[in-house]
Amino acid sequence: MSKIKLEIAVFSVEAALAAIEAGADRIEFCENPLEGGTTPSFGSLSTLISLTSKSVFPIIRPRGGDFLYSQNEFNSIRSDVLMARKLDYPGIVIGLLNADGSIDIEKTKRLVDLASPMEVTFHRAFDRCKDPFKALEDIISTGCKRILTSGQVPNAADALPLLKKLIQQAGDRIIVMPGSGVRSNNIKEIIQATGAKEVHSSARQMQASQMNYTKDSMKENMQATGVDVGEIKKMLEHLHY
Repeated sequence: MSKIKLEIAVFSVEAALAAIEAGADRIEFCENPLEGGTTPSFGSLSTLISLTSKSVFPIIRPRGGDFLYSQNEFNSIRSDVLMARKLDYPGIVIGLLNADGSIDIEKTKRLVDLASPMEVTFHRAFDRCKDPFKALEDIISTGCKRILTSGQVPNAADALPLLKKLIQQAGDRIIVMPGSGVRSNNIKEIIQATGAKEVHSSARQMQASQMNYTKDSMKENMQATGVDVGEIKKMLEHLHY
């Protein structure tokens, strides 16, 4: 019997704590869901690490958009890596590409070395690279421990053959973790079809504001991005073999 690990992406301290309470094995900690996830603030990072000993990996991403970064942006990334290390996070999540769609091996390796002893996951910048099989080898060469990928399409369930090939090519050298569109109704199929040992989901659920008063003239929806605790528990039920 073996248990597949479930990583949950969250966008607030409260969502992280809810996902941990639901049984998530690891948290990818982000802010700004509309940007696809950016580096959490120092306040959020220092607060969360003080509240849990669970495995939490902050994303280190200075902005939304593509994954081609200027020198100033790279300097910002370096500073955030050092901040996460100083706060004693066990790992971080990064992703850097060159303009031609290849992995930025040099800068990625520099960040991996800087982050040590933290583990480093290479995120779905991988899904925007030109050649996924070469990119896999390039990322392995940098010292990253894990790749989060949807198989270069929006939903991992639509890329099962590619994900299987990547996992087979990776062997024991790096973890290839399917993510994006992973839910309780397809998680078992994804695992069985690909041989994945870890999977990633946001289990995203919009949560209504708790305000008693709202300003109707503003005509706005004050919902926040949270997690569906029930969905996390359903996914976990499928991860025992």
